Amino acid sequence: MSAAGDRLQDTAREAALALPSVSHGYPFTPALDVYKVADKVFLIVTDDPDEQIITVKCEPELARAHVHAHASITPGRYLDKRHWISLGPGPGITKRLVTDVVEDSYDLIVERLPRRDRPRVR
Repeated sequence: MSAAGDRLQDTAREAALALPSVSHGYPFTPALDVYKVADKVFLIVTDDPDEQIITVKCEPELARAHVHAHASITPGRYLDKRHWISLGPGPGITKRLVTDVVEDSYDLIVERLPRRDRPRVR
């Protein structure tokens, strides 16, 4: 995957929609495409052509590692900077990395849900 933001965003959307029981919409603003599982946010895709980023939930230690390893990964924009990271286009931002962070974010949310609210298959 190249570092193009639209591909980063498309990859994130595809990864999220491939997961069980995911919904998405624009609850905050038309520029933020928000993905949820069991009504909990796990991915935000910024639909601003000047700021092509995605934001995902992340374990704090892993978040710090990602921020340290990649110049285009920053603490989550407008969210708890310990638990969220934002990814923009840049060197090292691969399709695999984007898919992995989206799936990890989803898994973090699901594992904290009561068993009755968890999607059945993953």
